[in-house]
Amino acid sequence: MPHPPRACLFISRRYWSSSTTTTTATPCSKSFTPRNNTRPRPRPRPCPRSRPHSKWAAPKSGPSATAKMSSAGVGVGAAASAALYAVVSNPAQIGAKPEDAELLAHHLKHGKGYRNPWESFKEFSGPKIMWSMMSRRFSGAANIPDTTPPTVPIVAPTFLPSRTTPTLRATWLGHACFYVEFPGGLRVLFDPVFEDCCAPINLKTLKRFTPPPCEIEDLPVIDVVVISHNHYDHLSYPTTQRIVKKNPDVHFFAPLGNKKWFESCGIKNVTELDWWDTRDVKLELVKSKGGKVDSVAVTPTAEGHTQEHTQGEAEKKITATIGALPCQHVTARGPFDKCKTLWASWSVESGGAKVYFAGDTGYRAVPPLPAGTDDYGPEFAHLPVCPAFAQIGALRGPFDLGLIPIGAYEPRWIMSPMHANPKDSVNIFLETKCKKAIGMHWGTWVLTEEDVMEPPKKLTEALKEKEVEAGRFAVVDIGESREFGAE
Repeated sequence: MPHPPRACLFISRRYWSSSTTTTTATPCSKSFTPRNNTRPRPRPRPCPRSRPHSKWAAPKSGPSATAKMSSAGVGVGAAASAALYAVVSNPAQIGAKPEDAELLAHHLKHGKGYRNPWESFKEFSGPKIMWSMMSRRFSGAANIPDTTPPTVPIVAPTFLPSRTTPTLRATWLGHACFYVEFPGGLRVLFDPVFEDCCAPINLKTLKRFTPPPCEIEDLPVIDVVVISHNHYDHLSYPTTQRIVKKNPDVHFFAPLGNKKWFESCGIKNVTELDWWDTRDVKLELVKSKGGKVDSVAVTPTAEGHTQEHTQGEAEKKITATIGALPCQHVTARGPFDKCKTLWASWSVESGGAKVYFAGDTGYRAVPPLPAGTDDYGPEFAHLPVCPAFAQIGALRGPFDLGLIPIGAYEPRWIMSPMHANPKDSVNIFLETKCKKAIGMHWGTWVLTEEDVMEPPKKLTEALKEKEVEAGRFAVVDIGESREFGAE
């Protein structure tokens, strides 16, 4: 039996060198009452205990078989039974890079892994970090964050009813996960993790204190998933399987070394990139054997009428450039694979809008200091900062929107090499030349010692100190969407 027609996502390497508006959106299909996380999650999905893939080892089983669905948009008519698929092609043009990028200073010799090649990073071993954190708890020096509700407000997310997208639109789904609707129709999901705990085993201390605002199955369509690195709070086996089950032709982008993990999960549509590498993306129809398809997509307009696009029109409307960029972090999914895979921040440009996703990153390492000491005081001005963000801004900026981490930073002397605090975040925002930004990497799991509602308060203080206009760098409720138009 011939396969149904599919639409292809062509990818090649190239580089293309916000005010709030209102657009009618459709709530997710799940029955959901907006709340201040005072009720339990409707459909809890605890970390699996018995599956081998949830442990240190890479999973061996592939995704469940499922019928292909159209990813043309919500409410797509039967004439658009084609789905979107990803294919990689050669680049048309190389993006701008630093002069020393070809030296690959972040690569270890003989393919043994990766490193942070800057003085702004300080190396800590996993056991040392764990021992330091445990010692602080036993001695009473550690702060134990209170997660008693209410904490971060949760609202029912809304999504556009079709690929018609007047302006860039981003919805925070908790922690580092965003669903971004680009002008022109591209739909991108960043760092999705929808499980209750972010660990290979079920640990009470790493259980969510705020649930996701919806489920993966409630998202309208996912064309591309972008992964920053392989830590369990950014990359989840159960979540990727659910994504692929509903969107079998989705394409994943990840930093170098991660493709093997995806393939061991049964996921073949993967592109892995090194820092400063880019790919062009184009949505296009592919005809099935013996079949004939005259249009790429049939989507409802705002008035409920169907709108048919020819193949050429769709190619013109839905294109993008996706690039991996540096950041300061580490990777591991077990005790013996530290930094065997790369970490990255990302740029995604589509429909005239450009987004910077900072992933998980530090900005500068600070030494142990007495409690209450401002490590941005003049006596610490000599501490080196990561140069990558200024390079990103100069070579790939400006960006219409930055998705920038603001949490998981205490105690600073341990976490600062890997996690930015709000003052670091504002510097990253300014150096990468983002016009607007949303704070992320907070409000979901207790990963470190700062109070769960401290990051947005510290962000407000940091923005005021840097004299950044109110509203340029904001925090949102979990499930909330923001739209960003041309300035």
